[in-house]
Amino acid sequence: MNIEIIAGSPRQNSVTFRLALHLKQEIEAITEHQVGIVDIREWNLPLLQNVFNSVENTPEQYKPLAERMFAADAFILVTPEYNGSYSPAMQNLLDYFPKQARKAFGLAPASVGGMGGIRASQQLLLLVPGLFGIASPHMLITPFIDKKFDEAGNLLDPGFKKSVDNFLQEFLWLAETLQTASAYK
Repeated sequence: MNIEIIAGSPRQNSVTFRLALHLKQEIEAITEHQVGIVDIREWNLPLLQNVFNSVENTPEQYKPLAERMFAADAFILVTPEYNGSYSPAMQNLLDYFPKQARKAFGLAPASVGGMGGIRASQQLLLLVPGLFGIASPHMLITPFIDKKFDEAGNLLDPGFKKSVDNFLQEFLWLAETLQTASAYK
């Protein structure tokens, strides 16, 4: 299975990117799945002009991104909280690839504050059905992200391990179940 983690912060020194790194490392350690990180900072997507509905209909400079998005079986959305929602940069990227039918989405908002992106999680729950995706109900809300993970994605707070493990267990169950079910179409 191909899993893409979308790291939605456009900031150069993004602390939420640490969570994306950690989740990638954890999934690779416990499964045989292919895991990539779509780092929003690597793609200079202008504000939405045209939806990319296939790799062939994607401008040349974005074809590598389109190949990854269309090949993904599941996504994890890692985002900081921006004014009570997810990052506009991540929204813009997802607007280019709006139809992700029957794909699992893990939701992992994070912040340096004590709320951990909880308000962003509520907005993500509205976004995923709009993409025709299926959100895992078990989210990974991460407060004090800068104290939980170092720059390499290593867990600094051992008390948070159980939250990560529970999130991944539920997300992977959903993603694997949906992949199996789609094989019977």
